[in-house]
Amino acid sequence: MRNKKKTLQVTVEEMRNFSFAYIERYAPSKQQLRTYLLKKYLKANLENIKKQDIKDLIDVVLQDLEKTKFINDKFYSESKSRSLIQRGSSVNKIRNYLMTKGINDRYIKETIDKIKEDNSDQDFFSGIKICKKKRIGPARVEDNRALFYKKDIALLARNGFDFETSKRIMDIDQADYMKIIRLL
Repeated sequence: MRNKKKTLQVTVEEMRNFSFAYIERYAPSKQQLRTYLLKKYLKANLENIKKQDIKDLIDVVLQDLEKTKFINDKFYSESKSRSLIQRGSSVNKIRNYLMTKGINDRYIKETIDKIKEDNSDQDFFSGIKICKKKRIGPARVEDNRALFYKKDIALLARNGFDFETSKRIMDIDQADYMKIIRLL
């Protein structure tokens, strides 16, 4: 195979095989798979094949994989959001994560709406999970809470929580915090 010049048909078959291997290993979004294949074939320096032809072939392979439901951005969006909620991510962080993965805005909006429909105060409970995990805010010893207030608010802000939600989380007394933790 090394001595033969690669034809477009051979390239499409290879591309499908690379795609299947990548999907099996990582469960990517459509955009992630597109990026992977582009990098793979732009490094390969295939002679007699233009870059535009490679892009067109990648689009054909991706459409085929979508039709056969090997990749599905809607499913990817929902499953990733569920896993991020389990970890205590805010709705803003989930939205930004899905945007960076190249998910369609329509799927992002549907996912965010579903999260808010399931639990109208999702950010509050996610913030509580972060507090438990990082041992900040209400999870701190009562003597240290005032000392680390600004630092804890900043940590919540970096995790995508707005100021009002962060302040609400920080103002919970320890007894209420323990009740909420038992419910989660």
